Amino acid sequence: MEFELMASMMCANYGHLEQEVRDLEDGGIDSFHIDIMDGRFVANFAMSLNDMRYIAATTSKPLDVHLMIEHPNNRIGLFLRNLRPGDTVYIHPEAEYHPSTTLQAVIDAGMVPGIAINPGTSVETVMELLRIVKKVLVMSVNPGNAGQMFLPYVGKKITKLLAMKEDMGFELYWDGACSAEKILEYAPKGVKGFVLGTTLLFGKDRTYGETLQNIRELRF
Repeated sequence: MEFELMASMMCANYGHLEQEVRDLEDGGIDSFHIDIMDGRFVANFAMSLNDMRYIAATTSKPLDVHLMIEHPNNRIGLFLRNLRPGDTVYIHPEAEYHPSTTLQAVIDAGMVPGIAINPGTSVETVMELLRIVKKVLVMSVNPGNAGQMFLPYVGKKITKLLAMKEDMGFELYWDGACSAEKILEYAPKGVKGFVLGTTLLFGKDRTYGETLQNIRELRF
């Protein structure tokens, strides 16, 4: 069974960031997930524009840029100018007055448009945007910090989105508290990719290559 694995780079060792990128790339990661946080939309400050720019210059793999910032349309050009066609940009609909305008800017720049849905955000409130985007990132934890516990009620939301994705034309991705058990359960149901952080990938006593190979060899 094929599914995508993305490395949550806010969990990487920033004392050796270039080596981290190289090791993940050599280990077979599919893309690099970049969490940009402004300390306002979420309570944490995380990665920056410069972090994103550095990683983009270090790898040929795609980037998945997750903008956890207020009013992304005000600064979207800064990010788009430093990305490559085919990279993904996710915004949170709650963070923007007119999210479709921001998504159109992503599309016009040749990037893949996406939205991230918080645990407390209902599918009904983003229904129209589902026809615009190509990717939907479902947060299984509240955004802002790594190492949180999975919120079980998110599972019903994923089930609802999976039933809609073919008609709407989007793919579904998982972000937060991603364990092997969750991949075993949701990859066969149609979740396309999984963001890997401290639960499964970073801070372990195995190489990234060994960990990623073990995930891809899970018995479904």
